[in-house]
Amino acid sequence: MIDKAYLATNENIWSGRNDGEDYDLQRWHQRVDVIDLSTSEIPPLAENQKGIALIGFMCQEGVKRNKGRLGAIDGPYELRKACANLPVHFSEELKVVDLGNIQCLNEDLEQAQINLGQLITKALLSGYQPFVWGGGHEIAYAHYLGIRDFMDQKHPGKTLGIVNIDAHFDLREPNPLPSSGTPFYQIAQDQKERGEDFNYLVIGIQKNSNTKRLYNIADELGARYISGRRLTEADKVGTTHKLVGFMDKVDFIYQTTCLDVFAAHYAPGVSASAFNGISPNPTFMKLFKKIHKSGKVISSDIAELNPTYDIDRRTAKLAAALSFEIVKD
Repeated sequence: MIDKAYLATNENIWSGRNDGEDYDLQRWHQRVDVIDLSTSEIPPLAENQKGIALIGFMCQEGVKRNKGRLGAIDGPYELRKACANLPVHFSEELKVVDLGNIQCLNEDLEQAQINLGQLITKALLSGYQPFVWGGGHEIAYAHYLGIRDFMDQKHPGKTLGIVNIDAHFDLREPNPLPSSGTPFYQIAQDQKERGEDFNYLVIGIQKNSNTKRLYNIADELGARYISGRRLTEADKVGTTHKLVGFMDKVDFIYQTTCLDVFAAHYAPGVSASAFNGISPNPTFMKLFKKIHKSGKVISSDIAELNPTYDIDRRTAKLAAALSFEIVKD
C-alpha cells in the first residue's frame, strides 16, 4: 500500500535565488537532495555524519473528520517553496534529503498513518532525523507509530516525551473514527496498553479552544501544559523551568507544532484560526530553540499549514522560519 501512497517530490520545487556556489552563499535549494524512493534507496550517511530527512504528509482527512477548513493537503508543497530560498546556516557536513510524500488515498486515514509511520521508521533506522511537513495534525499519531517502532528496535526501555506546541490538547476520543483532534488520546491509549508512561506537554494551550472535558481528560492522563498567556517575558522563568523539568525526565523527544497555536494575523492559513493565539515573539522563540538544542529531539513536524486561507503567504513564511531554527546549527 505504501508504494501506491508514495509521491516523489518534483525537483523543480527546490529552486530560487542563486548567489553563487560558495558554501557561505548557498540557500536551501542548493543543498537539498531530492530522493525518489520508488527508484532509489535512502542515501547512507558517513560515519558520525548527521542527516535531516524531509517528508511531506499530504493528508487532510483528519481535518475533514474534525470539521475543519480543508486545504492542508497542499501544506507540504507550499512549505517546500517557502523554505527553498532560506540561507544555509547549518554545517556543510549535514546531509539534507527530501524523501517525498505520503498521500492519503480513498479517505483511508488509518492506512496513510501506517504508511507515514513506516517511512519515518525507515528514515530513523538510516540515521536521519525526520522532519515532516503536513497536512493536518493527524500527522501526530502517524509520527508516533514511526518513532515507537524505531525505539522498539534500537532503544528498548528508553522513554519518549512529546512536546506539542498547540492551542488544542487534541485529546478527544475517536467518535467513532480518529481525526486531527484525537492523535494524543490515541497515543495515550497505546502507551497504556504497552505499560509505558504518557509523557505529554502542550505549550500554547487556550481555554477558549478546549472544553472543560478536555481539561479533565488531560488531568486524568497526566498531561502537562503551559497556557498561551504564559508565553511572555514576565513568565519566561516559570515556563522555561516547566519545559526543562519535562525534558529532563525523558530520553527522547518528539516535537510537533500545530500552526493554529499562533494568532490569526501571524497564521491565517490554518485549518482552525485563533484570533488570540500566541505570538512568535522572542520569549516563544527562546523556548522553541531550547527544545531543539536539548539534544533529545528524535523527530519533529509542522502541521496544519493551509495555503487556501493564507494571506500574503504569512503562515508559510512563519512555518519556514520555524523550520530554519530546527535545521540550523
